[in-house]
Amino acid sequence: MRGRVLGWDNTISQGQISGDDGQRYTFARPDWRESQWPTRGQLVDFEIDQGNANNIYLLQGANLMPGGAPVHKDKVAAALLAFFLGCFGAHKFYLNKTGAAVTMLLCGTIGWILFLPGLTIAIIAFIEFIIYLVTDDAEFQRKYVYGNQSWF
Repeated sequence: MRGRVLGWDNTISQGQISGDDGQRYTFARPDWRESQWPTRGQLVDFEIDQGNANNIYLLQGANLMPGGAPVHKDKVAAALLAFFLGCFGAHKFYLNKTGAAVTMLLCGTIGWILFLPGLTIAIIAFIEFIIYLVTDDAEFQRKYVYGNQSWF
């Protein structure tokens, strides 16, 4: 069956999936067959055993958009945004990492008053520019678009 991850609680290693049948199914860490932690909105394929989800796999091309529209972010665009507007967090906004983007925006604007926060953010943006360019496209999609990784 297919469904979407509703949530994951890392403290108790349990999560919940909303199946295509309209039912909700709980699952534990051993049932999740991927190396990355589950995140809300991921499209998954799973089996049902005694009302619980097990053997859960992230679907290839899974996305975070409702309605099944595929999400694909261009790593070169993200890298160029990091290079030219990285101090303002433009590449983070592009990758939908809003918390990191706001942090970079604040440090990149008013952080220059103290000099060190602005300089730190500029260095981080340049490092991310390089990382984005050298990362394989599939790995970029997995880590920065579908995954939960906001910083290098």
